[in-house]
Amino acid sequence: MLHVELLTYTPDAERVVAAAAKLCYAKSDIPTLMEGLTPEKTDSFLAFLSSLGHESPVEHASFTFGVDGVSRALLAQLTRHRIASFSVQSQRYVDKSSFTYVVPPEIEAIPEAKAEFIKAMEEDAAHYESLKQTLWQAHTKRLTEQGMEPKEAEKAAEKMANEDARFILPNACETRLIVTMNVRSLYHFFNLRCCQRAQWEIRELAWRMLAEVKRVSPTLFRVAGPSCVSGACPEGKMSCGRMAEMRERAEALGQTDKA
Repeated sequence: MLHVELLTYTPDAERVVAAAAKLCYAKSDIPTLMEGLTPEKTDSFLAFLSSLGHESPVEHASFTFGVDGVSRALLAQLTRHRIASFSVQSQRYVDKSSFTYVVPPEIEAIPEAKAEFIKAMEEDAAHYESLKQTLWQAHTKRLTEQGMEPKEAEKAAEKMANEDARFILPNACETRLIVTMNVRSLYHFFNLRCCQRAQWEIRELAWRMLAEVKRVSPTLFRVAGPSCVSGACPEGKMSCGRMAEMRERAEALGQTDKA
């Protein structure tokens, strides 16, 4: 099951961004840069930035998330967002026997499809375990014959077995990761992945991440969300036609957190 947690973020992020903006447009020197940045002036600087479309100052603030219960299929999409840092659970070092997996909602909703899907996952798990044991035994035997101590050989052989057995694991296999993005990257991520045209799993992740950052930095993320929250829908004829609903949903996140 998907779990998203905001682990850490730039302290006083909104004020830091406002200070960067102030430096660009005022004569303030570094020692006095943060002076006078009251909540009201900070909000004013951020609104000024937004009106100009000047986003480089927001790169000085970053947010780090812990994500669990997502598929390797999602990971392939998430890592396309290049201005980010990722740490992902390794299938090379971590034994994936009896792995857990993500069931797509459309498959979950159809009993026959769900039964076939689960059967496929169970077969994959059985093949993974069988292949791993075969490789483990073969590598242990070879390393022992080469003069390695039995316990050391067995430990090294297990990693070697995991390394190759993982090739049989499905895209549905669950993983966990830590991801860090600066605010500008998050704006872009939310624009694309909160959109109704995004794939369902990464869309759910994006909305949960948006809820987390709005909770701690509501001003920075006031108009964050799918592109239609801050402007016109860019999808043209492919638009979902739900712009008003998306704007209400994004706004409601902030209102819920304030309550």
